[in-house]
Amino acid sequence: MKETLDEQSRKDLIQYRLARAHETLQEATLMADNMHFNAAMNRLYYACYYAIVSLLLKSDIPANTHAGVKTMFSLHYISKGILPKELGKTFSRLFEIRHSGDYDDFVYCDREMFDEYMPKAQSFVNTIQQLLQK
Repeated sequence: MKETLDEQSRKDLIQYRLARAHETLQEATLMADNMHFNAAMNRLYYACYYAIVSLLLKSDIPANTHAGVKTMFSLHYISKGILPKELGKTFSRLFEIRHSGDYDDFVYCDREMFDEYMPKAQSFVNTIQQLLQK
């Protein structure tokens, strides 16, 4: 977001983005249950993305692109040891999968990939939620 938010608007937006992260995890499950694994993986990426955006908003760290969100998350939370490197790896991999699924041809995700990343995405969102509550 480019506009300046008052404190209450910032808090509301942080909560909205976190709620969207949880809702998007549910969307991922619905997609996977219906054998739409590319869409399910896309939703896992966005669940983590929304969680990161809420964290960046709380810390007043600007990021206007997906790559910017990834970079700021790594710079301010992963490289400083605030969050474990495994979360950075998970987000980087989901970023690659989402990008490839959106822009490359003949990309196929499957149940095995979804089953590997769903618990990682759930843990990702929950870990960020816990950090936001501190």
